[in-house]
Amino acid sequence: CSFLPKFSIHIETKYEDNKGSNDSIFDKEAKDLEREVCFIDIASDEIPERYYKESEDPKYFKSQKTGRGQLKEGWRETHQPIMCSYKLVTVKFEVWGLQTRVEQFVHKVVRDILLIGHRQAFAWVDEWYDMTMDEVREFERATQEATNKKIGVFPPAISISNISMPSSTRSAPSSAPSTPLSTDAPEFLTVPKDRPRKKSAPETLTLPDPAK
Repeated sequence: CSFLPKFSIHIETKYEDNKGSNDSIFDKEAKDLEREVCFIDIASDEIPERYYKESEDPKYFKSQKTGRGQLKEGWRETHQPIMCSYKLVTVKFEVWGLQTRVEQFVHKVVRDILLIGHRQAFAWVDEWYDMTMDEVREFERATQEATNKKIGVFPPAISISNISMPSSTRSAPSSAPSTPLSTDAPEFLTVPKDRPRKKSAPETLTLPDPAK
């Protein structure tokens, strides 16, 4: 994240022709990291209601070209062909006091994104099943270009003006006051030397005699 140097998200992907049974697929990449294994079922796991579309629900979708679907309970044990997409997600937010909560929140958001994306990939199979690799690359390029136009990509604009400043002040934004280089306190904060100091307590304290 360019504007937050202490915040990063790294996702590595590997594919294998199995049902998610390889628990050691990322042992080399994450041998020194604390990991939590999370299984994602594109048919059974719930997604946020605002993203739900019946046409993209694997429980109801049936592919016209491949005959795949509908994915009912226990589909991973019966459907062929089958492939697992393994994801190694590393989130770092190195800000004291917020690190754990932010990292946990980002992991949850990433999980939802992966779940929705893989549901769509299955439900859109009839659109990409006959595509060549060149057509896939062209589709990726066109999608990236359309996304950039939608969200807007603007180069950073920096304006610099030459303004002569007194030697006793340092340069600062026009909205900020100039800060003197001198370490002496300003005049209005200086305590007069001849002003008598206030005493916080009397010099002597007289207590009543309990015998009287």
